[in-house]
Amino acid sequence: MKNYIPPFTITSKMVDYISSIMEKIGRLDNYTNFNKMPTLRKNNRIRSIHSSLAIEANSLSINQVKDLISGKIVIGPQKEIQEVKNAYKAYEMINDVNPYSVNDLKKIHETMTDAIISEPGEFRKGNEGVFDENGNCIHMCPPPEQVDTLMAQLFDWMKKRKYDIHPLILSSIFHYEFVFIHPFEDGNGRTARLWQNIILSSWKQIFEYLPIETAIKKYQDGYYKAIANCNKNGNSTLFIEFMLKMIDEVLEESVITENTSINEKTININKLLQIMENNVPMSANDIMNKLGIKSKETLRSSYLDPAIKDGLVALTIPDKPTSKNQMYYKIT
Repeated sequence: MKNYIPPFTITSKMVDYISSIMEKIGRLDNYTNFNKMPTLRKNNRIRSIHSSLAIEANSLSINQVKDLISGKIVIGPQKEIQEVKNAYKAYEMINDVNPYSVNDLKKIHETMTDAIISEPGEFRKGNEGVFDENGNCIHMCPPPEQVDTLMAQLFDWMKKRKYDIHPLILSSIFHYEFVFIHPFEDGNGRTARLWQNIILSSWKQIFEYLPIETAIKKYQDGYYKAIANCNKNGNSTLFIEFMLKMIDEVLEESVITENTSINEKTININKLLQIMENNVPMSANDIMNKLGIKSKETLRSSYLDPAIKDGLVALTIPDKPTSKNQMYYKIT
């Protein structure tokens, strides 16, 4: 078989999207919260898994997915519960695999489809086609005897071009070509979406917890339409543009979320400083009473920790504390 080179064209729309994406990444890189807060990371991971599986008709709600990941018992179809457990394990492997290794791809697929299909992690041995809702075949996948060669050529091409094709474009090309080849019996879509994240995470860590899958789910019809049009056109150009739009949209949402978080932090710090006096230590209980809050966890995480981190408030222990375990704070 002739060595395969994925056909695509760089368009002005791609260049504009990449410029917008890079600007948003730069803004998020300057923030302190994104990709660092455990709760935010976990919630984004849950959103990614739920959306990617929902695209494949998994009916579990996002709260059920969250409960499963937290180790709680969930009532639902066993296959769908297994899909969630598998996907969580696979997403946890993002930093442990080589994005340019076919063998590592098979490991991810094996994890993703464990106890669901007969041969997880093995390329298909039968013919496959993609059918529309009316049962019409809209794409006949390459025959099984070509799959090994096509996948090897795709990964070889990525290794050779990873330094001269932008990762945003390269990962999108992989996503389309992988879906076109359809190398596995099942689980191709969810594996393709995760692997694009893996390629992007190896370039910029921010993508490890960026829920791109949520945008794909939102525009699911457009996702399949882009794939179908690329199949018809014989190149991945339209799909690359679609994926860049999805990434740009999710980053925009993240920027808005982060700005909101920063604004909330600023408001809380100002409230704290307004009820405190210079050189007058205050106990945690006194601060809570003045602020009208009842939770010490809220006081610590939303008020004191941010203010201490910014160097505006310091912990101080008076010579004669009124309580053995009482801690005092003052404006620095």
